[in-house]
Amino acid sequence: MNLQGLFISYYTIVRKELIRVFRIWTQTFLPSVITSVLYFLIFGAFLGSRIGDIEGLPYIAFVVPGLVMLAVVTNSFTNVAMVFFMSKFFSRNIDEILVSPTPPWVIISAFVTTGIIRGTLVGLLVLMISFLFTHLALANIAIVVLFLLLTGLIFSLAGLINGIYAKSFDGIMIVPTFVLTPLVYLGGVFYSTESLTGIWHTLMYANPIFYLINGFRYGVTGVSDVSLSTSFAVLFGLAIILTLINLYLLKKGLGLKQ
Repeated sequence: MNLQGLFISYYTIVRKELIRVFRIWTQTFLPSVITSVLYFLIFGAFLGSRIGDIEGLPYIAFVVPGLVMLAVVTNSFTNVAMVFFMSKFFSRNIDEILVSPTPPWVIISAFVTTGIIRGTLVGLLVLMISFLFTHLALANIAIVVLFLLLTGLIFSLAGLINGIYAKSFDGIMIVPTFVLTPLVYLGGVFYSTESLTGIWHTLMYANPIFYLINGFRYGVTGVSDVSLSTSFAVLFGLAIILTLINLYLLKKGLGLKQ
């Protein structure tokens, strides 16, 4: 397949999904926005003043980066997992893509792009809404954007793996509910690592979302519990591993053959 053919395949998949995302915006964007407003009200207006400052930041300012990451993680993951699952079992158009000369890396790139776009847009919406509840100066805009995109990339790749293997809607929803959400909450959204001791402090460093939250928190507030170089190393390594897994699954047809 020549370069033009590769672009047409990539563009067709991305365009089809983005049209769906924006057409049903009340399902793809609004729920995360409403949930975030509730979080900001609870931790800003009700609890924040009683808890006090953490690492020199008002509590609401401290939790904003984690809540933004929660929105990006869940939207990126769910979007790709659900779309691929639907394409596999209902519309069946994934069969047409797989029998076409479109190489696996183009298929992965297209589906992941849609997850990155949705996740990033939702994250930006949540971040903008947070300005209504607290003052954020954004310490480093480049880091903010980079971690939004990196988070979308990693969890879109993870969502694609889930979508490839899922056999039912339960197989799609069980991962965000019982894996992703706990990892986000245990990744330092509501507390600093200094508040943990013993094994819990050690286990936090095994949670990849911990590095996402702290990298993004550094971009927003200038505060982080771990160095940026460590966060980048862990996250780029994870992205490479997930990419290789997806390439292997698509080439072998594992989870796709009915």
